[in-house]
Amino acid sequence: MAQEATVPVAQPAPDLPFGRLSDAVRPTAYRIDLTLDPKNPRFSGRVEIDLNVTRSAPKLYLHGRNLDVAKVTARVGGETLTGQWRQLDATGLAQVSFDRDLPAGPVTLAFDYAAAFADGPSGLFRVNVEGDWYVWSQFQSIDARAAFPGFDQPGFKTPFTLTLRTPPGLTAISNAPESGVAQVENGLAVHRFAPSLPLPTYLLAVMVGPFAALEGSVPPTPERAVPLPLRIVSTRQNAANLAFALDGSARIVTQLEDFFGEAFPFPKLDQITSPVLPGAMENPGADLYRDDILVMDAAAPVEQQRQFGTIVGHELGHQWFGDLVTPAWWDDIWLNESFANWIGYRMGDQWRPDLGIAGDALQTGFEAMETDALVAGRPVRQPIKTSDQIDSAFDAITYGKGGQVVAMIAAWLGEDRFREGVRRYIAAHRGGNATSDDFFAALAEVAGDPRLVPALRSFVEQQGVPLLAMKQQGDRVGITQLRYTTAGIAPPEGRWIIPICLRRGAERTCTIMDRQSQTFTVPGTGPVFPNAGGSGYYRFELAAGHWQSLIAGAGSLPAGEALSLVDSLDASIRGGRGNVSEMALLARALIRHPDPHAADAPFEALSRYVMQGLVTGRGRLGFNALRERLYVPLLKEYGFDPRAGVYAHEAPARIQRRVQVVEALLATSRGGKLRDQLAQAMEAYLGGDAAALDPAWMDHALDVYLFKQGADKRGADAARDLVERALSSDDPVFRPAALAAAARTSDPKLATWLLNLQDKRLRDGERLSFLDGVMARSATRDIGYQWALTHIDDLGAASGGLFFAKRLPQMLGRYCSVDKAAQITHDFAPSLEGTPGALELARASERVRNCGLLDDLVGAQIDADFVNMK
Repeated sequence: MAQEATVPVAQPAPDLPFGRLSDAVRPTAYRIDLTLDPKNPRFSGRVEIDLNVTRSAPKLYLHGRNLDVAKVTARVGGETLTGQWRQLDATGLAQVSFDRDLPAGPVTLAFDYAAAFADGPSGLFRVNVEGDWYVWSQFQSIDARAAFPGFDQPGFKTPFTLTLRTPPGLTAISNAPESGVAQVENGLAVHRFAPSLPLPTYLLAVMVGPFAALEGSVPPTPERAVPLPLRIVSTRQNAANLAFALDGSARIVTQLEDFFGEAFPFPKLDQITSPVLPGAMENPGADLYRDDILVMDAAAPVEQQRQFGTIVGHELGHQWFGDLVTPAWWDDIWLNESFANWIGYRMGDQWRPDLGIAGDALQTGFEAMETDALVAGRPVRQPIKTSDQIDSAFDAITYGKGGQVVAMIAAWLGEDRFREGVRRYIAAHRGGNATSDDFFAALAEVAGDPRLVPALRSFVEQQGVPLLAMKQQGDRVGITQLRYTTAGIAPPEGRWIIPICLRRGAERTCTIMDRQSQTFTVPGTGPVFPNAGGSGYYRFELAAGHWQSLIAGAGSLPAGEALSLVDSLDASIRGGRGNVSEMALLARALIRHPDPHAADAPFEALSRYVMQGLVTGRGRLGFNALRERLYVPLLKEYGFDPRAGVYAHEAPARIQRRVQVVEALLATSRGGKLRDQLAQAMEAYLGGDAAALDPAWMDHALDVYLFKQGADKRGADAARDLVERALSSDDPVFRPAALAAAARTSDPKLATWLLNLQDKRLRDGERLSFLDGVMARSATRDIGYQWALTHIDDLGAASGGLFFAKRLPQMLGRYCSVDKAAQITHDFAPSLEGTPGALELARASERVRNCGLLDDLVGAQIDADFVNMK
């Protein structure tokens, strides 16, 4: 967040528009002239806004947060009126009042003002990278108001004409192309940009600095007759690693044009990076990403390449779905992000099907079910009444659940019909705004079944995960739907209209379940698989024999179905019905599955029980015996050499599987040689031999290196040295990995030192990474807890405090105790009340309580099953 307001803030009044502004005043165009010197902590500007006023009034409401407004005027016809500016609340609702009524009709407001740059990614923020200062903008959702006065809501789309005045020699970037070469006026370079296409305020982009850029273009396509200018832009030290992103971005643009059936909607595309952004942002023609999403080469770890494909597909998909057509209000932001989540995975998988991105998509959906299964929650689409509720909509429900629901509908409809519905939606609302109802109407036109849209509504307008209890008797399958909950929690009411696809042998049967209990005829042979392809947003519960049949044949299941089977079996165990022994059988059945996601999923599920403290020392011994039996033979097949590029010639699935195998064995008695190899490789890497360690092993090598140093009584010194190396580097892979590893050492004294470290090079988000690492280890978790409790007000007020408010509860959710759940609520709820972190805290407390209930009810049986693993 920006600094505290320098103007008095009025007491909130119930009749003020703290949420959606009235349509009585609508902006029609902005002219923004900013003077930005990245070396200075403040900037200044002049903004003119053309308005259409439908009702005369002596005052109007708009937005501006922590702005020092020196002058406000309104031009009405040939007359200029002087106004008074007042910020009304902390979210940035503001009022401009005049001595007499503004008449109905056209009005131009003008503002002269100044403000402070933020230190973290909100509003206009600046960062020093290797001695150079840079400025970026991050305006979603309501942070444009920290950069300029305006009408900061998505329903107001207007052209922006931007002028940026900067020190000479800097690059300036915005959504539209720069008009000619910057001219020097009064010692400053003046960058003038062409008027943008109509945009909401949250999509305006401003970037200034001594950037490095790699220029290219996207060749013409059947949808676009001329090349599309394309640049990859980053801070200077990353200049040598931009070609991968240039090629990949170009290919994904062409795929998206084919999907939407039309040209890229904006006149150019810049793909820009920043070292401190939490993720990425879909600014039209000027997308912004965290460094490591784009900065890499073809030898980058498979996981990093998968991240590139998914996130670039997501942000570029937004150029049509979100930018060209924008939600009318924040209660429909789910549509924007859920669709982009779906198309991001789809485009990434189309770009590089060898990377296994389709499995990432399914895992995201199953992870969202963990959140959606909680009683504390919300539906995908929720009413947004006030500005302080907006950011709560950007969570796993919107992205993970919404994306999986879109995938379910797309799979049920079929590719051609779903794509046609999307194209109709875009065509009907191009350049403007739309609502969920508009999207539903477009799908209804192509659905062929009137129940499809009610089905979609039933998933986005109520929270919860359907649990389908199935009983197969020959060709007939009886299904009863319930709402899924974990052991000890009574299921709340819930009823869905569910598009389901069942597979029996080679036969696939898709239908819609619109009653609580129904029976379906499923032709084919063998056991019915309840979620064909794994794309349905539901879990299933089966009779014992049905589970056993599916587990026995799991090795031949498609990857999506294997992942669905693991998820539903894990949910059954956590519901107090299934047992861990069945998951161990499934681990054996899937260990050689050709898809790395499916092959490793049972092991990951079992590992969570261990990490949550549900397994005693004897149980851990049993688990270690199981994973050695599963993974040691694979290690002999795959081999291991930590040096850079040794396995670059291999298929990505094999590369990724080796990483999983090594990870599984590192903490076992058979992992000693692996630990030695990684520790030696990291020592050589830190000594200057970059070829000694492939980036794929960076996290594990850092952990092992620090563990080895600790065993030799040099752990704290080694960790402090590592922190110093990281803070002196802007390498987008090494810096975050090294800082995170230092926090994971389980050393209480080191944890305290890290949390209290005062170093001007340490960024706000990195302090959160320290806290995250400290709380990830049971030995230091309580230290992190008490530190967060002591410093929560300071952290919440810092730049990026909103991100902290949502992230802290996720750290707190690692406990497993009914009593601890109550303490978490007592200690942290007052500080997070009224923030997006309030819902996350309720979820975290419920997770902790549910884990404690599971331990109380079936923990002994879970532990006994681990003891007996072989």
